Amino acid sequence: MRRATSSIRVNEELVLRPASNLRSKELIEAFEETWPEVNRAMPWINPDANLKEQISEFLSETERMGRAGLLHHWIMIRPWDNAILGLIGFDRVTRSGQASWNLGYWVRSSEQNHGIASRSIEAVLSWMGEVEEISVELKVDPLNKAGRSTVAKVVRNWEGRRCIEGDSSITVAGVRTIHECHVVTVGPKGPTN
Repeated sequence: MRRATSSIRVNEELVLRPASNLRSKELIEAFEETWPEVNRAMPWINPDANLKEQISEFLSETERMGRAGLLHHWIMIRPWDNAILGLIGFDRVTRSGQASWNLGYWVRSSEQNHGIASRSIEAVLSWMGEVEEISVELKVDPLNKAGRSTVAKVVRNWEGRRCIEGDSSITVAGVRTIHECHVVTVGPKGPTN
């Protein structure tokens, strides 16, 4: 079942708003603050091309596809000052053959290690599972210690599993790394832990 991307209030400190071009300037500023991490999270960004144009195109497509329920991306926002904390979203680029969605996220460096990624992931997985049971891939760079810890927590909470057949090579800045794949199934019952 498809549905449009909608806002999610995680708690008093975090709101997820559907990604749109309305926030492109602030998102680009956040990306520039954390460039190496952004490039690892979104390897499709070409560092030699105009970043503003690439982000504008991405946000336009994401907004259009989000209204149609074909992609879901949110900007992580701190509500009291409207600060952009990161980006999280689902696409259909899966590798395992066992999931219909892939989840990716990025948190700006100044906001890392505050549980923003974990809370956002739990919120969007719950949102995705409100209507029906679906399986979601989460991929992580094995060298990213914080990312591995976050994914391990999600896998535990949702009784997910490691899915070696979904591992895939990702090239970032000319360096090719095998990212580990994990699969969780979400549904109306919510997380198990």
